[in-house]
Amino acid sequence: MSEELLRLSKRMSELGLCSRREADEWIARGWVRVDGQVISELGTKIYPSQRVTVERQAAAEQSKRVTVLINKPMGYVSGQAEDGYQPAVVLIKPENRWPDDPSPEIFHPTQLRSLVPAGRLDIDSVGLLVLTQDGRVAKHLIGETTDVDKEYLVRVEYTKPGKLPDSDLKKLCHGLWMDGKPLLPAKVRWQNEDQLSITLREGKKRQIRRMCDMVGLKVVGLKRVRIGKVKLGDLPVGQWRYLRPEEQF
Repeated sequence: MSEELLRLSKRMSELGLCSRREADEWIARGWVRVDGQVISELGTKIYPSQRVTVERQAAAEQSKRVTVLINKPMGYVSGQAEDGYQPAVVLIKPENRWPDDPSPEIFHPTQLRSLVPAGRLDIDSVGLLVLTQDGRVAKHLIGETTDVDKEYLVRVEYTKPGKLPDSDLKKLCHGLWMDGKPLLPAKVRWQNEDQLSITLREGKKRQIRRMCDMVGLKVVGLKRVRIGKVKLGDLPVGQWRYLRPEEQF
């Protein structure tokens, strides 16, 4: 079966070298080689079997890119400012850095350039939000093929008489549909009489609130406490820290 040509930037993203946007930057700078030959034309297509390498300057630039974790307070949006609400990135400043951050990284304003959220957290939700300059991190967390799970603590009120039937708890785990599609299986368990732990492998808009609404639960508080292997831990509300090199999602 003959190979199909792919855009070089797409192939670099598939190989985990960088994001597509970064790939285009590196190609324009002459930092990318295909089978040993420098490629500097955007939109170049290659075969998957061809060997792609990048110059040392690209790796050096990538190593300077930071990823930060913030305990997002209520009232901030994850991404672009909207409806008069500020984005969480405005909180990334020296005075809000967690004093117990073990990272030796030194803050510099250039770290705010292209620092974007890798996933969303609703304006009325709190907890762990990842902001990154590294396209590889963003792709790993929010790319089409991501399987990184996210855990939330959810305070709820049951809007019907009695308590939530076990059959409805099972529905929250598996069996609900949203936007015309079945939801991926979730892990849902009671933490105490009014708080659930919900772990998801997808992130549709306001998914947890909509899931709970389907079984008669009203969400009164929602906090993300873990993304993959990285936990919110003791990070105080409104403060941030650097992702350490040894930490992996």
